[in-house]
Amino acid sequence: MYQEEKTFALRFTLEASFPDDYAGEEDEHNWVREWEARIKPQVIKSVFESLRRHGGWTTHVRNRGASPTDEIEIVLTKDLSKPVLFSFDK
Repeated sequence: MYQEEKTFALRFTLEASFPDDYAGEEDEHNWVREWEARIKPQVIKSVFESLRRHGGWTTHVRNRGASPTDEIEIVLTKDLSKPVLFSFDK
């Protein structure tokens, strides 16, 4: 089967600012833990919910060896190898 591929990247950069007298590591990276525990799961859930609204496409996560704290790859697949007999979609 012939297959084509296109990559699109949506990158998030997390930054935290601290007062000048901050000695470093005092907050034990709580701001990163907030992203990992609360924000990132909700963002991923919202992305999947949005993508699933588009008929004819399937979605799944693909792991290419990067840590999920650094990268999550979402694969969208459209199978054009089978004939479409009838569709109500416009």
